[in-house]
Amino acid sequence: MRYLTTLVLTMWLATCMASTKTWNINSYGAKADGSTTNTKAIQQAIDDCHKAGGGTVMVDGGTYISGTIILKDNVTLNIAKNSTLIASINPNDFVSIDPFVDATGQLRGKCLVGAMDARNIAITGEGTIDGRGDMFTPAMVSKTIENLGIKVTESADIKENPLYDGGKVRKFDRPFLVRLVRSSGIKLSQIHLRQPAAWTLHLFQCKNFTIDGISVYSHANQNNDAIDIDSSEDGTITNCKLDSGDDAICFKSTSPLPAQHIKVKGCDIKSDWGTIKFGTESMGDFKDITISNCTIHDTKGGGIKMLSADGANISNITIKNIVMNNVDMPLFIRLGERLLTYRDAPVQPVGSINNITIKNIKATTRSLAESRISPPTGIFITGTQNHPIGQVRLKNISIQLPGGGTKAHATITPEEMDRAYPEFTKFGILPAYGMYSRHIEKLETKGLKFNTG
Repeated sequence: MRYLTTLVLTMWLATCMASTKTWNINSYGAKADGSTTNTKAIQQAIDDCHKAGGGTVMVDGGTYISGTIILKDNVTLNIAKNSTLIASINPNDFVSIDPFVDATGQLRGKCLVGAMDARNIAITGEGTIDGRGDMFTPAMVSKTIENLGIKVTESADIKENPLYDGGKVRKFDRPFLVRLVRSSGIKLSQIHLRQPAAWTLHLFQCKNFTIDGISVYSHANQNNDAIDIDSSEDGTITNCKLDSGDDAICFKSTSPLPAQHIKVKGCDIKSDWGTIKFGTESMGDFKDITISNCTIHDTKGGGIKMLSADGANISNITIKNIVMNNVDMPLFIRLGERLLTYRDAPVQPVGSINNITIKNIKATTRSLAESRISPPTGIFITGTQNHPIGQVRLKNISIQLPGGGTKAHATITPEEMDRAYPEFTKFGILPAYGMYSRHIEKLETKGLKFNTG
């Protein structure tokens, strides 16, 4: 009898301990009624979970409206299948964390889900986080302001910088979907990220991250990058399905710290701009990055783009086993001298590009009618007259192009544009349909094939 009593007590204690590991937002008064803004309820669940030592905050049972929520140490945000965390349409419901100005002169910092200086955080589940980005166009925000009878509060006092586009900072801060700052031990798994007002998933100065099996659909507004790895290190991006209006997987450095020690594998990627991109924000270095076994398709602005514009030293990069279908310019490598600064950091010296290996690539470009530059070129590599690119190795690359070049095109000498925004469209038609390269010290090629027609 004593043994039975002890066993029952042990089971009861185990059940109580297990129950404290899950916090359901419905227990905090959250309502999936389509009208209640549940920010306070969800944040309280996160705070209690954190104070208890960590666990899982559950979003389950429908669609929950929210403004900014901030993850804290040892908290997993789990959004159950057929459940959605959806953004409020009130601009004042969003908080800015670590604000900055990007390369286009736009204020950034607000988000729907954020974290700052957090450890061991995760976003999981088969549910959806939806940013309702279509509600954050200037016209829609004006309507919202009028309907709610509010004034939009500016989130930060940012200095204007003459180096930015037009010398003005656009201070309306469209919220990112997920923004993680100076955090570590990060996991995102299986979650569906949809329709942010700006970037979808931004990791800034983060360490030890795993992004696996997530999907992104991002076409509701402008600057709709899918995944931005910004001055972050020691991470993997695997088995993701990405469909973005802007860059899909983008390595950035809006600080002098590097983006490094990262592996990308097994992703299916579609973009209306660039699918795999280094830059353009590029103060810190990009190094020790491997991208492999990915499929790129239906891309309008470049398959693989490697850009050092603001001082980044790009080195020890391997890109291999990539299939591209219906893409603009499969490969573009550019070392430039734009030298923008971010976050009041000092201007960096001109960077470098060296020890780059790109191999086992099969690509088909877009048609003449669909190409942004028509006729297109398969590969474009250019440094500057004073700063050549170092070593680039190209091996087993096959590109199918539409052709359409003329003798007159072959006589074109592209402008240098050392300080311009580093985009291949600015150079216009190039004098070679297969590969055009200049200002490079060591270009090694083996097994390159270019077919037209």
